[in-house]
Amino acid sequence: MKRRDFIKTGGIAAATAGGVITGAPAIAADVREMTIVSTWPRDFPGLGVSAQRLAARITELSEGRIKTNYFAAGERVGAFDSFDEVAAGNSQAYIAADYYWRGKHPAFAYFTSVPFGMTNWEWNAWIKFGGGQALWDKVSGEFGLKALACGATGTQMGGWFNKEINEADDFKGLKMRIPGLGGDVLAKLGASTVSLPGGQIYENLVSGAIEATEWVGPYNDYFMKFYEAAKFYYGAGMHEPGGGLAFGMNKAWWEGLNSWEQAIITAACMEEHAAQPEEALANNGAYLQRMIDDHGVEVKVFNDDVYDAFGEAAAEVFEETRDHSPLAAEVNDHFQAALREMGAYLAIGDIAFTNQRNRVLELGE
Repeated sequence: MKRRDFIKTGGIAAATAGGVITGAPAIAADVREMTIVSTWPRDFPGLGVSAQRLAARITELSEGRIKTNYFAAGERVGAFDSFDEVAAGNSQAYIAADYYWRGKHPAFAYFTSVPFGMTNWEWNAWIKFGGGQALWDKVSGEFGLKALACGATGTQMGGWFNKEINEADDFKGLKMRIPGLGGDVLAKLGASTVSLPGGQIYENLVSGAIEATEWVGPYNDYFMKFYEAAKFYYGAGMHEPGGGLAFGMNKAWWEGLNSWEQAIITAACMEEHAAQPEEALANNGAYLQRMIDDHGVEVKVFNDDVYDAFGEAAAEVFEETRDHSPLAAEVNDHFQAALREMGAYLAIGDIAFTNQRNRVLELGE
């Protein structure tokens, strides 16, 4: 009997103290439920798959301690209702491009991408080490949110058009799907721009409700089948040179997490933020060639005159954005200063090398 008493009490206590039953606290801990809504359709190649992968990864990294319930666009709320859903606390997080919310505050655009802005490489540096995250917290915090970078697409293509663009006047009257400040730039050139969720673009392009659209790049665009309605594929676009996607959380909920839970979510977001653009880059070349060979897509580039018109319009858009509020001006000015500092270095570093390498290897000829 004494031996059994030892096993029931002292033996277990000793084993625990010795580190044998190390999993006991984790097993006994409560599971935290986390509802995530997204602006992407379910199983959507690239963006949608990335969002689902992130949601699953949070549960995996936490060993089930944070149980995520993922809802694609339209399954719980509409794609563009995600912001209000999370700000109100009905769901805990959204996965989206934060420039969708520029109607809430124009500074949100800088935390996805802006015309003539940062490449993905530069944007990451600004967010992580250049003060960008603090500004993001400031803007998001005004709406009861906390955002982390959770994905990126790299430099995006200029878009799909049903006619050639040879001069700035070709944009006059053009009905095009293009969100963010890039849409404001084209509006300055006379285009009629709209912001549509990804799942609604194809049907609008096929029906003629829009005559052009931008999306992401060859890997993502191939599965959208835009080539069935638009023949000309332009690259590279001025509107989204890089930037990232947002994992926007209800701020009160985030602040109620312990440090371990916050670390798990942060680690999962950083992992996916790296994986998504790498996945796209690994596939863009092959899918571009497939669209050319199998579907007769004609790849074009905007000429210098068109790009100059983009630049003049973008300067006006930035000034109007600054005029919105002191916070918008603060974000714009900080972003532009960081862009010029990093861009000046890259011009004699990475870009100079890449241009010379491509010339020697005759890449992109």
